[in-house]
Order: sequence, then structure tokens, then C-alpha cells
Amino acid sequence: MDIKEFVLEKALEAKEGARALLRASTEQKNRVLLNMAQRILDAREELKKENSKDIEYARQKGLSSALIDRLTLTDKRIDEMATGLKEIAALPDPVGEVTRMWQRPNGMTVGKMRVPIGVIGIIYESRPNVTADATSLCLKAGNAVLLRGGSEAVNSNRAIVKILREAAQEEGIHQGAITFIDTPDREAIYEMIKLEGIVDLVIPRGGEGLIRAVTENSRVPVLKHYKGVCHVFVDRDADPEMAKEICINAKVQRPGTCNAMETMLVDEEIAREFLPEVLKRLSELGVKIKGCSKTREYFREAEEAKEEDYYNEYLDLVLNVRVVKDMDEAITHIDRYSSGHTETIVTENYHRAMRFLREVDSAAVMVNASTRLHDGGQFGLGAEIGISTDKIHARGSMGLEELTCQKFIVFGTGQIRE
Repeated sequence: MDIKEFVLEKALEAKEGARALLRASTEQKNRVLLNMAQRILDAREELKKENSKDIEYARQKGLSSALIDRLTLTDKRIDEMATGLKEIAALPDPVGEVTRMWQRPNGMTVGKMRVPIGVIGIIYESRPNVTADATSLCLKAGNAVLLRGGSEAVNSNRAIVKILREAAQEEGIHQGAITFIDTPDREAIYEMIKLEGIVDLVIPRGGEGLIRAVTENSRVPVLKHYKGVCHVFVDRDADPEMAKEICINAKVQRPGTCNAMETMLVDEEIAREFLPEVLKRLSELGVKIKGCSKTREYFREAEEAKEEDYYNEYLDLVLNVRVVKDMDEAITHIDRYSSGHTETIVTENYHRAMRFLREVDSAAVMVNASTRLHDGGQFGLGAEIGISTDKIHARGSMGLEELTCQKFIVFGTGQIRE
């Protein structure tokens, strides 16, 4: 069987699983998720054994220590996988929710109901825990999941999928609801994203190169964000202590994430007082500062920020800093350089805060809060499949609701069109 036939066979199995899931009750889905959680815990040693094969392979290939860390299944991460499955089981089921009803003059009642999307393809790298996370979210929302993990994690992913499929079968769920394309051949990705009419949505999770390759070649709708170039604007009416804590958290708490701050904008009216101390603290925490000419007047250790730096997603302890004349200039900067992910204003001025919320066009816009808080769990969604910077169907953190779509439902009493 060639790669094209292999991927098609897997996708058709997922399609069967999606059809079968339409008959699954909330209680049945929750039982499956709890069964999965227990089986993950029971198979701890087997999972670590399979994971060790992937780690050895990664070391032989000379992969970075950061990537090997993301690949590694520790006891803590196995516990977190199980906990995540339990948490999804505890969330309300969005499937079947009627979001609106209205009556027409002819007596016909029209409404909108949440329904599964169908088959969702997840293309991801490194982290084997995504296998369980993506499966749990898709299954609770009534979707079959078609998984294609990275070649560096194939043994770990194969072991996790086996556990999840066994749990599904035990509870009477079609195993096709959890389908894994278990080949390291990268061509499998390109075959998968051609399957218009079988795969309903693709969500790539990984580096910008992977996401652009998927988006440029897919015949299937893609939900994605390319990168997170996030900003914090410290307004002239900011509480300075609050602003310092927000900026430090947004950059330092976990710099390798898409919602970490990459550029700090500071109103020139407060720059002389605010910048020296906050940049000193950031520098002491290991952050390399790249600044505009005014920034470098207040903090001489800063390197010169070049035009291209403002487009960068560093995913590291590197920060651009720019002094702006006012909020108009801050919004203009964000409009030009932002990736549309997350932006924050720190201010005590209500009118400027509300204007910032209205005029800044990103998936999440915040007042007096760290960009690091843009996360499904932090927003109360329970979990997320990812973050979208698209504007159609889903934008921002994507939880269970975003893994459904809506259809019209109609109740009539014999109405016909005249």
C-alpha cells in the first residue's frame, strides 16, 4: 500500500468514527474519557519505556535539549495527561445546545443548534501529551480525530493511541474516532490535507514553517496562528508597580510560548521614570534588551532595535522596547507589527482602556493583565486545542465550543413556500 492509499484508508476510518459518534450520549463520552484517564495512569511504565525509544532517537539525530524536553514523558506529564482527560469529562457538553430560537410569521420556528464539525486533523510536533489532549477535546465535542504527530515521537504516540482506542472500544465507541497516521513519512501530511470532503478541518500545531506549509498546500479549511508577536503598552496613566509586574511576567514567566510579550511600548511621558528600573530588573532576569534610540538613552546596556526586530517572535529571553509619543502611536505600531495574537494596555484611564479594546485588532485584547493569560484554561474554557488568529469560525483560544459548528433547525406544522 502506498502512502496515498494508507492515509486515505485511515481518514475513511476516522469518517466512520465521526458518524458513529453522532449517536454517543454525553454520559458515554464522559465514561470513555474517565476510562482513558485511568488506563493512562495504569500504563505509566509502558509509556515511559516507549518514550525512551523516542528520546534515544532524538539524541542520535542531534535534536536540541529544548525539543528533547518537550518530547519527554515524565511522571508529572503522565499525571497531567490523565488529569486533563478527567477535566474534559467534567465540562458541559456543547453538542446539541440550541443557542437561539425564533418564530416566523407563518408559525414556523427556526433555531440554531451546536453540532460536531466531523473529522478534525491534528498535525503536531514533539509533545506526545498533545495526543491525549487533542483526542479528549475532539471526542467530547463529538468529533473524530485524525492524528499525525512528529516522527520524533512516533513510539510514544503509538502507545498513547493504543490506550485511548482500547478505552473507546470498551465503552462502545467506534475506534475510528481516534485514528493515528503512524508513519514518519512527511508526505502523509500532504496527502491528509488534500482529503476535502473526508477531513473537515485541519489544526496544525508547531513552528511557523510547519503551519505555513500546511496552510499553503491544504484543500481543507485550516485553523491556525503563525506566530505570537505580542505587545504590552504602558500608558501614561499606568500604575507603575502593576506595569512592572505585568511586563516582567509577560516576558519572563515562560518566554518560549506564543503568548509571551515580544515588544514593550512605553508612553514617553513616563518613560524616564519607568524604563530604567523595569529594564534593570528584566536584564537581571536574563532578558536581552533591544531598544529604540530613546530607550537606549534611559538604559545604555540596550542594543539597537532594528526594523525587522519588531516582526520577530523570539520565543526566548529577548525583548524589543520602544518609547511612543502616545496611545495613537502605540496602536499604529501594534497595527503594523503585531501577528494579531494578544495585546495588553496597562492604564488606570477608563476611556483609553476602552478605546484600546475597540481599536486593537487581535484575537485577545487585555487591560491590566499579562499576555500570558491568553489560554483556554486561564479563560475558564477548561482546556484548548490551540489559539487561532483567524477571523472566521474561531478566534483566540479554542475550547469545546470552537470544535463545534452550528446548523439551522426548523419546527413546522405543515408550512410550504408560496
